[in-house]
Amino acid sequence: MKVLVIGSGGREHCLAWKISKSTLVDKVYVAPGNSGMADVAECVDIGPEDFKALAAFCQKEGISLTVVGPEAPLVKGIADYFQDRGLVIFGPRKKAAMLEGSKVFTKRISNKYGIPTAEGVEFGQEDYEKARDHLNGLDDKSYPKVLKADGLAAGKGVIIAGNKKEALSCLDDLLLRKKFGDASKKVIIEDFLSGYEVSLLCLYDGESVLPMDLAQDYKRIYDGDKGPNTGGMGSYSPVPFVSEALKEKILEKIIYPTCRGLHSENIRYQGVLYAGLMICEHEPYLLEYNVRFGDPETQAILPRLKEDIVPYLLDTTKGTLSKKNMVWEDSRGVCAVLASKGYPKSSSRGDIIEGLDGHGLEDILIFHSGTRMDGGRLVTDGGRVLGVVGKAETFTSARKKVYSAIEKIRFSGMQFRKDIALRAEEA
Repeated sequence: MKVLVIGSGGREHCLAWKISKSTLVDKVYVAPGNSGMADVAECVDIGPEDFKALAAFCQKEGISLTVVGPEAPLVKGIADYFQDRGLVIFGPRKKAAMLEGSKVFTKRISNKYGIPTAEGVEFGQEDYEKARDHLNGLDDKSYPKVLKADGLAAGKGVIIAGNKKEALSCLDDLLLRKKFGDASKKVIIEDFLSGYEVSLLCLYDGESVLPMDLAQDYKRIYDGDKGPNTGGMGSYSPVPFVSEALKEKILEKIIYPTCRGLHSENIRYQGVLYAGLMICEHEPYLLEYNVRFGDPETQAILPRLKEDIVPYLLDTTKGTLSKKNMVWEDSRGVCAVLASKGYPKSSSRGDIIEGLDGHGLEDILIFHSGTRMDGGRLVTDGGRVLGVVGKAETFTSARKKVYSAIEKIRFSGMQFRKDIALRAEEA
């Protein structure tokens, strides 16, 4: 069979790599992909939101399965477009993708079906004065507060305001200056939850839920969780301080009620259901839902999967998931992201990348995100550039492999965190 992966980042490179190992698959395409993926897939110059061209390509080439990487095509209805033309696609339809496309929608679902989440109030652009009054009416002890743009904002639409002045400034950015365009037509102002974050990705076929191993993501640009939010600067899996009992509590209190709620709303969900969670005093709270594989969580999780992923993807699209557990290696996975100069506020492009072939380490994978070829040289193409992934029996060994490989890689202004999985190593 032939498989098409839609997207061009590290997540898509990892998906294409894993899918290419399947005994069921003869060829993998990636649209649009990037030059670093050439070893596992053929890149096709079609954008992820050009539904007509993507569907035509699938029909012409006889693609048996399309796997969607990024969220924007799902929120805009690519699954509906493909399914209406008889094409098999992994990812939820537009109505279900609202779980990521609208934080207001997710908050309403959570409140309606008793899913634990932070207390919050929603405001539209027409409610600007009410939103200011709300913030002005809070005392200093109420801070920090979290302000969330309703729609898609490339992982940067959540702002933690430490005091009233910061909160009012963030509100102006969102509702007045429309920092994220239509994504900030509505905002949620909610309580700040204190604890630690984990990510749980599940396959869900509309009836059955199949959880993957847990991961932890690092959103802030600098060590020690400092600086602005990014799309993700690294991840590791599994999470040693989350017990099986706590994982079961996450499923019972958050994942299963969400699935029942969607069913009650006549929303059939098929794809990855990714819960971003905060653990507060051993209790899980939902921060957000994503409707696709996470980036960079995927890069830390999938290399540890002992099984062929393609049957799972196909069963999800058919509504025939039957296994209760996926089989994982008894290893530790660490992914550290190398970002371009200026990221996340700006992005340098065209910087020559050196040292990718010289690390000489086993169990090291390098997934490309923001790279391209220029005059025969591999150069940066902005944003997050590379994901360096290592596996080992312990987090200490995996971290050593990853950072030893990073020492060999060079490009101007290269940024990376040095503390990825450090908290797991110390656990």
